[in-house]
Amino acid sequence: MNRPLMVVLGAATFAFLAVVFFWIFKLTLHDRMKTDMVSPEKVASFIHALLEANRNNYTDNIVVKLQREGIEAHEHWKNERGVPLPAQFLMESGRLVALKDLKFSFRLASLSPIYVWNGPNSDLERQGLAAVQKDPSRPHYGFVTKDGTRLFQTIYADRAVSQACIDCHNSHPNSPRRDFKLNEVLGGIVITFPVGE
Repeated sequence: MNRPLMVVLGAATFAFLAVVFFWIFKLTLHDRMKTDMVSPEKVASFIHALLEANRNNYTDNIVVKLQREGIEAHEHWKNERGVPLPAQFLMESGRLVALKDLKFSFRLASLSPIYVWNGPNSDLERQGLAAVQKDPSRPHYGFVTKDGTRLFQTIYADRAVSQACIDCHNSHPNSPRRDFKLNEVLGGIVITFPVGE
């Protein structure tokens, strides 16, 4: 064999082996990196657990204790003596988080909201609220794009966990429904955050 042919064959063999080793390394590294990643579904479940714990903590350790002292939780807490209802506490927390411009948000929504601005904002939210109404044990997931950012959105069922929830929804003058029962789905907690950044 002549020398130029040997150089070409050697270079081709080297290039072929380099590509093979690169792909083996990349696939191995990719698999290792995948095990270190947390799925958006899991992140949403972490966020939901935190929101639920904070709301329950607020209800049990603040609202109940203040009621014993004669301070009520009510809808007009900003203008009158009192504290926010647990649902308002969650929504106010969501409003304050949204001010941070993280493209992360959470809010309460319903197919039968007391206030129209708490209705679904998209087809995904409408479908998700209907899905959790049918099966409250399973959250509804999906992806949306807003302002060029890909977002993961999940809707968890929001149930009437206390008589106070039922009384408020059934007696509110704006309520489109007045027949809620204990543990019935009132709507959903909508959690939205960016993915793929």
